[in-house]
Amino acid sequence: MRLSEFWYRMNLHFGAGYAESWAHDYVLAELGGRTVTQALGDGVAAKTVWRAVCGATDVDSKLR
Repeated sequence: MRLSEFWYRMNLHFGAGYAESWAHDYVLAELGGRTVTQALGDGVAAKTVWRAVCGATDVDSKLR
């Protein structure tokens, strides 16, 4: 998954105004206790991060 696709899905799921804030603030155990922003910055694959987001929230099956 490309990073642009990741952010597209994040914006669809959370809304354009909230996706970036959620990614910056919400810590996910599946990402080693990091936020989405930290995990992506550390080089974790966007697909891996997206799966963690899906596991932590109720993402529509069409976006999974």
